[in-house]
Amino acid sequence: MKADMTSPSADPGSEGLVIIYDGECPFCSAYVKMMRLKDSVGTVRLINARSDDPEVLRIKRLGLDLQEGMVARYGGTDYYAEQCLTLLALLSSGSGVFNTLTGWMFKSEQRARLLYPIMKTGRAITLRLLGRTPIVSAPVAEKP
Repeated sequence: MKADMTSPSADPGSEGLVIIYDGECPFCSAYVKMMRLKDSVGTVRLINARSDDPEVLRIKRLGLDLQEGMVARYGGTDYYAEQCLTLLALLSSGSGVFNTLTGWMFKSEQRARLLYPIMKTGRAITLRLLGRTPIVSAPVAEKP
């Protein structure tokens, strides 16, 4: 999903920031937990992409492959894959070594586009070595 990354809405709405990530990926889990987002956006809801949470089902119905990228929903807009990382870098408090480094890496959309495939490959190799199964990305039928 393409969004204007130069100025994400300062008003996230009542839902705050929602991040859908792979809860079985050690890199993804560490990344979302180390970001200092609550300092800058308030409410942050972390959702495991392997769950049957309604947000996960909504993203799958949109056709976004959660095996290929995480999603952040902010201000009513979905940010996927490298756009998600750029958004999180823009929203991060910027304090601490980790946030400073990730901010430098991902605040630039060009750097994020360049680095994201490398990170995805490293994640895929790590998950394979750990014996983790891929996230099922097929759309799920709605319950009657």
